[in-house]
Amino acid sequence: MQNNILNEDTEDNFQLRAILDQYIFHWKWFVLGVFLCLGIAFGYLRYVIPQYKASTTILVKDEKKGGGLSELSAFADMGLGGALKNNVDNEIEILKSRTLVESTVRELHLNVNLVVEGNVIDATLYDNSPISVRFIRPTAALYSSSSTLKFSSTGGGRFRLEEELNDLSLPILFDSKKEYAYGEIIKTRGGDLRILQSTIEGVSSSKFIQIVIRPLEEVVENYRSRLVISPLSKTSSVVELSLTDAVIHRAEDFLDALVRIYNEAAVNDKNAISENTSQFIAGRLALITEELDGVEQSVERFKKSNRLTDIESEAKLFIEGSSEYDKKGVEAAIQLNMVQSMLDFIKKSSNSDLLPTNVIGGDADASSLINTYNQLILDRNRLLKSATSLNPSVVKMDQQIASLRSNVVSSLGRLQSNLRIQKSDLKSEEGVLNRKVEKIPSQERQFRVIARQQKVKEELYLYLLQKREETAISLSATEPNARVIDAAKASKIPVSPKKSIIYLAALLLGILIPFGVIYLIDLLDTKIKSRLDLEGKTSVPFIGDVPSSEDPSQIMQPDSRSSSAEALRIIRTNLEFMVGKVAEGKAKTIFLTSTFPKEGKTFVSVNLAATFALSGKRVLLIGADIRNPRLDDYLTLPDRGLTNYLSSNNLDLKDLIVKYEGYEDFHVLPAGVIPPNPAELLMSKKIAGIFESLKAEYDYIIVDTAPVSLVTDTLLIAQYADCFVYVARANFLEKRMLAIPNSLYKENKLPNMCMLLNDTDSSKGYGYGYGYGVNVEKEPWYKRIWNK
Repeated sequence: MQNNILNEDTEDNFQLRAILDQYIFHWKWFVLGVFLCLGIAFGYLRYVIPQYKASTTILVKDEKKGGGLSELSAFADMGLGGALKNNVDNEIEILKSRTLVESTVRELHLNVNLVVEGNVIDATLYDNSPISVRFIRPTAALYSSSSTLKFSSTGGGRFRLEEELNDLSLPILFDSKKEYAYGEIIKTRGGDLRILQSTIEGVSSSKFIQIVIRPLEEVVENYRSRLVISPLSKTSSVVELSLTDAVIHRAEDFLDALVRIYNEAAVNDKNAISENTSQFIAGRLALITEELDGVEQSVERFKKSNRLTDIESEAKLFIEGSSEYDKKGVEAAIQLNMVQSMLDFIKKSSNSDLLPTNVIGGDADASSLINTYNQLILDRNRLLKSATSLNPSVVKMDQQIASLRSNVVSSLGRLQSNLRIQKSDLKSEEGVLNRKVEKIPSQERQFRVIARQQKVKEELYLYLLQKREETAISLSATEPNARVIDAAKASKIPVSPKKSIIYLAALLLGILIPFGVIYLIDLLDTKIKSRLDLEGKTSVPFIGDVPSSEDPSQIMQPDSRSSSAEALRIIRTNLEFMVGKVAEGKAKTIFLTSTFPKEGKTFVSVNLAATFALSGKRVLLIGADIRNPRLDDYLTLPDRGLTNYLSSNNLDLKDLIVKYEGYEDFHVLPAGVIPPNPAELLMSKKIAGIFESLKAEYDYIIVDTAPVSLVTDTLLIAQYADCFVYVARANFLEKRMLAIPNSLYKENKLPNMCMLLNDTDSSKGYGYGYGYGVNVEKEPWYKRIWNK
């Protein structure tokens, strides 16, 4: 059991080593692939434009997660700084909005780029440009079309400008042959162009500089696609904004400008409520001032006409008793006036207008509803910047606004009703006291009416003045939505391309591409390569392989030490075991055949016969492939041979056998003339007599027969063989053709059959490395590498 396990492990290791050797043989292609891929990667990294990442972090004020201490906390007792609420997710969407990015691109003029021509790639200029370009009074064409202006300095503070239009139908408004001075206004389709000379060194202004103008929408979408905004954690309101760009300072400027414009827009939104409230208060102040002037004039006229000075001192006792009710009546009248004014304002305003805040006192519910209503109006207006009115979120907000507006009106109505009831009760109580002062002159009663109106107007006037000051403070101290924690800063190390990753990928590709090609070639190659291809596919005994010979026409010599000679000696030994013992005084007859012609069976037959002859044996080589005799390719033989003997009755077989020079007992019976009826000749009774007589005279008879897949000649004489050697040629015979020798072996049509693999390549690990001691002239190392 243990031996079986060891054998299986050894076999698996041998197969793995054979696979590795198969790829190691092609090491030069792996080296070449790695070299080429690394060279391509180096060229790519040499000329690709690196991309740098700039990032900035801001703190968004979020009531859910906390946004830091508000700068308006000092005014909290006045109701300032708490009306508007922010949400991090909403603010991130606003930062990504097309409107905000477009405003940033417009402010930085990012749709106009300066590009200097290079030998391989062009470089973008930003803060290192020798010239600065500005469009004065830009036209719509500057933001809707694309064009290229080619700048070239002519020296002496002058330059030329050429326009390369993408749309040939558009006119060119300036003379490209004219020289312009720096600072001169040039008429272009994008507006009045002014080019100034910069004092920055690094790029010579004598080089051609292209002024590339791209459509604004295209530039905006490009920046939006590269802009990444994400919160740093789920529990905080700190947000990171990052942008990848080829120019470091341009990415930093873009992020800084984006945050600044975002804060400015947020401040403007918050100021909208204060400005609207301020306008409302200003209008009411003008009206109350006019009414107060009228009441004071009435008091003046009343006192003059009645010659009164101090009426109150005369009715002090009664006034002190009714002062409390009078005060409450004044407060109720003020509240009724403000409630009525607010209701009138709501009726005149639309669903998109903001409502005044902090003008209704004494009712927290109404003030809270108005603040919530204004917040919804602001959220809806901000959402409309990046969405349409048909957006589900906008429609939902419209519904909420309409519902909340109705609630505000209802709340104010209820407050008005309560105030009227309160006022009526106060008047009733005041009437009791008034009956006690019936004796007071009618002038006093008339004066009290006038004085009450004066007091109401004065209190209302002072109340509006206070609210105006609160609104002014809120307007001047509006805090931004975001506080910058870290200003935009770009890394000096590019984020792309990643050199290590690209070189690693190139290295892997340099290995995988040759590996894949070799694997694919081997996968599609159905030819027999080595003994490994025979294992498991045929049960025919294998006696050895013969490596490729440097000179196939050269037969075995006594002093031969080549790999082919060593292989033939091993095969000779293996054949001794295959043939075994035969009758005393009888030759051992070995037949050689193959599936197709050109598999080297004649070459093996000749050299195998020579190998036996060199061992001191008497050997006869018979050319039995009478349809296509090939012994003449290796030996010098006469024209007459086996076919002449079989077709004639007056020839002696011994006269047709020739002794080959250079060997002691190496004889050959040529095939002879190609007959018209080869199969019939081989079926002749003379064949049996030939082998009977020849077996008594030789030790070994080697017979070169015809291929078995084409003709039946070999099967006709197979009975006279002691052993059949089936020759298969490496890199020639298809694996599927192994079914033919398998069938012949199983059906025992070829007696004592064995298989020999010819023309193997030992340098690829397919052979056994014959050739010890051979003296071969070495080639130069570079030829040895590529000729393997």
